[in-house]
Amino acid sequence: MDGSSSSLKSAALLEQMKLHLASDAGKDLTKKIGLVYQLNIAPKKIGTDEEIYVVDLKEGKVTKGPYKGKPDVTFSFTDNDFLSIATGKMNPQIAFIRGAMKIKGSISAAQKFTPDIFPKPSKL
Repeated sequence: MDGSSSSLKSAALLEQMKLHLASDAGKDLTKKIGLVYQLNIAPKKIGTDEEIYVVDLKEGKVTKGPYKGKPDVTFSFTDNDFLSIATGKMNPQIAFIRGAMKIKGSISAAQKFTPDIFPKPSKL
């Protein structure tokens, strides 16, 4: 996956996620969660010009493009809202209630989608 071909701010975080999953902490995540999340991330408006990423916490990898098969959960959100959720600035439940995030699939699997699965942004 090449983050440079994306206009999304989220692409950089997903690139870090790829490295995070290769670490010991990442390997623990795959053992603990074991689910596949498809993320449909739109620059401005959900459903418009979305870029699709798969965070595979069964295999421990992040890929660009739709999941081949059926993901446990598909999330749709805007670039900024995804970043807010992933970095812990916005509670995923609040995002869902406000309509900032759409969920398709298993709700119990969706509840495991928390900021804890993402690497902490490195302090500069």
